[in-house]
Amino acid sequence: MFDLTNKVAFVTGASSGIGRGTALALAKQGAKVAIAARRIEKLEELACEIRALGKEVLVLQMDITKIHDIKAATKKAEETFGRFDILVNNAGMNAFASSFRMTEEQWDTVIDTNLKGCFFTAQYAARKMAKNAWGRIINIASMLSGGVGSALPGEANYCSSKGGLVGMTAALALEFAPFGILVNAIGPGFVSTEMTQKWQAESEYNTMFLQRIPMKRFGTVDEIAAGVVFLASDEASYITGVTLYIDGGWTAA
Repeated sequence: MFDLTNKVAFVTGASSGIGRGTALALAKQGAKVAIAARRIEKLEELACEIRALGKEVLVLQMDITKIHDIKAATKKAEETFGRFDILVNNAGMNAFASSFRMTEEQWDTVIDTNLKGCFFTAQYAARKMAKNAWGRIINIASMLSGGVGSALPGEANYCSSKGGLVGMTAALALEFAPFGILVNAIGPGFVSTEMTQKWQAESEYNTMFLQRIPMKRFGTVDEIAAGVVFLASDEASYITGVTLYIDGGWTAA
């Protein structure tokens, strides 16, 4: 079950957090993995772990806000492994700021990384997947995507980008289905990563968040990666255009 042997996966933002855990999880299920991010030294560390599993890995330095980087990295992955099957659009960032004071740079940087970059990575990946009439695009959105009860103050840029990613997922699912490409998203809740350390370090925020999570704990990277592996597999062959929230019940509450 969830066998990805000989599939080629491309993971953005793979240098830490959910991207790192996802790359490892895909490799454990048999996939050959191309890992992309800006921090090349972190990617090399991850590559050593993947090779220790006896799996093939390709390290790619890529800035997802630069279209040239996206084009070059996806091309290199296909040339190296001979095909392109799975994209995990995980690269993302946050720039907390009050909407009264948010700068154009804070807005553009988050939107360019979390939404624009993900779109063009999906575009280049889908062109390659269509050659084999099989593909999986999995966008890492967020429970903070603008739905009921799913936003936070000071996160207008982030919520906008992740809400846009959910909408983009549905649109791409419609366009790419005739080519055998399934497009879904995962909306993680609060997960223990570098990005959420600042919240967990402050007892006031930590308590507030835990009170809103029915399961009364933060999620783990492995729990998000398990959802990615499922959506990448043949067992998810009739699922497209869906956002799977893995949030401990936050959105339900």
